[in-house]
Amino acid sequence: MSTASRVLIIGAGLAGLACARRLTQSGIACTVLEGSDDVGGRVRTDRVEGFQLDRGFQVFLTGYPEARTTLDYSSLGLKPFYSGALVRYAGQFHRMSDPLRRPQDVVQSLLGPIGSFADKFRMLGLRRDALEHRLCATVGALSLSTGDALQAYGFSEAMLARFFRPFLGGVFLEQALATPGWIFELVWAAFSRGAVALPRDGMGAIAHQLAAALPAGTIRLGSPVNRIEGASLVLESGERLAGDALVIATDYATAAQLRGERAPLGASRESTCLYFDAPAPPIRGPWLILNGDAEGPVQTLCVLSEVAPSYAPPGRALVSVSLSDRLNTSAGDIPQAVQTFLRAWFGPAVDAWRHLRTDRIRSALSPVDLLQGHDGAVSPRLDEGLYLCGDYRESGTFDGALLSGRKAADAVMADYAARDTGVMA
Repeated sequence: MSTASRVLIIGAGLAGLACARRLTQSGIACTVLEGSDDVGGRVRTDRVEGFQLDRGFQVFLTGYPEARTTLDYSSLGLKPFYSGALVRYAGQFHRMSDPLRRPQDVVQSLLGPIGSFADKFRMLGLRRDALEHRLCATVGALSLSTGDALQAYGFSEAMLARFFRPFLGGVFLEQALATPGWIFELVWAAFSRGAVALPRDGMGAIAHQLAAALPAGTIRLGSPVNRIEGASLVLESGERLAGDALVIATDYATAAQLRGERAPLGASRESTCLYFDAPAPPIRGPWLILNGDAEGPVQTLCVLSEVAPSYAPPGRALVSVSLSDRLNTSAGDIPQAVQTFLRAWFGPAVDAWRHLRTDRIRSALSPVDLLQGHDGAVSPRLDEGLYLCGDYRESGTFDGALLSGRKAADAVMADYAARDTGVMA
C-alpha cells in the first residue's frame, strides 16, 4: 500500500507537533507518525486512581520565549509555584525567594544560612544579566559550563552546594553543573521572566493543545516507523508512505538509528521520580523543596496538589519526590528508603503515605556532550527533502523542542518556496 502526503513527520512529541502546527498554519499538508498510543513524547500525563501523574517530575516555565508565542496559556489553566524554593538544611526549612516577587520573604532569605549576604546580592546581578542576555558575556565565554559561570560570578561554595547544585541538578539532571553556560542563561532568564507552573490538567495538556490545533487525521498514533528511504518511509506494519519532505522529530538516538548511523556518544541524563498518595500535605503552599544537605536519597520534593489541586482527588495530597544520584536505584526497597529518610523532615506522618508509582526515565534529557559547542545555530536541513528537529538540536529544553520544530517547518517552507521559483540553495 502506498499513500502520498506532502510532508511526513516522524514523532508526535513537542518538536514534531510544533513543526506540524507551523506547516498546517501555512497551508502545507502533513502527516505525523507516532509509534505510541498518545502524543507528547516525554511530556505526558497519566490518570491513576484520581491522581494526575506526569511522566517524571516536570514543570512549565512561562518565561520561555518560544512557548509564549506558541501556546495559549489561559486555556492551560496554569497554576504557579511560589517564586523561590524551600531549602532543607541543618534540620530546618529555609526560604530562598525572589525579592522582587516575594518582598515579604526578603528578611528571612537574607538572614538564612543558604549562602552569604554577598551571594544573595549576586543573585540580583545574575537575574539582570540573564534577562539582558549578557550572562555569558559577563563571565567571558559561551563555552563555560554552568558551574564555571557561577564560580566566575563569585558565588560561594556554600551557595553552590546548598542551593544551585540541588536546584539546577534537578533542572539539568546532572550534579556536576556541566551544562553549557549559554543554556543556563536561557533557562535562568526564563525563570526570571515568568513563573514556574503546572497546567491544570497536567503537563500532557501542553502536547494535547498543540495536537488539537491540527486538522483531523493529521496524527496517526500506533504507527511506528521501521526505516526511511529518502523522503519516504516504511512503517513496521509494512505500509509505505511517500512525501515531498520528511522531518525526523524523534529523540537523538532514534533519529540516528533511522538514518542508519550510530547514536552520538555521551550518557543520556536519567531521572527517577516517586509519587506518593498522602492523607494530608506534609507542608503547605506551592513550594519546591530542595535538599541542601547533600546527603540522603532525595534531591527535590514537591506537593503537587498544593500547586494544582486538580493533581489529587479531594481530601488527598500528591507528593512527588525526585531522587539524587546518591541512591542506587537498582537495589532495595526505594519507596521505603525514601519514606524513612523523609521522617526526619516531616515526622511519623510520612508512614501513612502510599506509594503510587516510580517513574525512571532513562533518557529524560539528551547527553550534555550533544549540546556542547553550538547555541542553536545548527541547520535543520540534513539533505534535500530531509530535516531534523528535537530539543537536542537547540538547548535540550522544553522551549528548545518547540523552537526546533518551528525552525524545521520554516526550512521546509523555504525550500518549497525556492523550488516553486526555481531558485534552490
